[in-house]
Amino acid sequence: MAGFLLHAGATVICSHGGQAQPTVTNPRVRVAGQPVVTQGAPYTVAGCPFVTPAGNPLPCVTANWVTAAVRVRAGGLPVLLQDSQAVTVPNGVPLNVLVTQVRVKGT
Repeated sequence: MAGFLLHAGATVICSHGGQAQPTVTNPRVRVAGQPVVTQGAPYTVAGCPFVTPAGNPLPCVTANWVTAAVRVRAGGLPVLLQDSQAVTVPNGVPLNVLVTQVRVKGT
């Protein structure tokens, strides 16, 4: 797995279109002038429009990253890459990275 490093300003959404943001970044390591994001902390999801077939709202609330860089770490934790995989809670759908910086790659 190789991809561009995620940073705090990356555009990440749940599969339903809710905006996902990191809860914690690493302030000591920056790419494109913004702190990188590591696997340790979950993302929060806001504005997820998902409703059950019965019409009950059940939005994605958080997401936990399952995969991350193998060889690149910041503060002892693996950094997240553009192709890292995350699963949302409570729906179990993936997050999609739409936009991130395109200068620094990791594996």
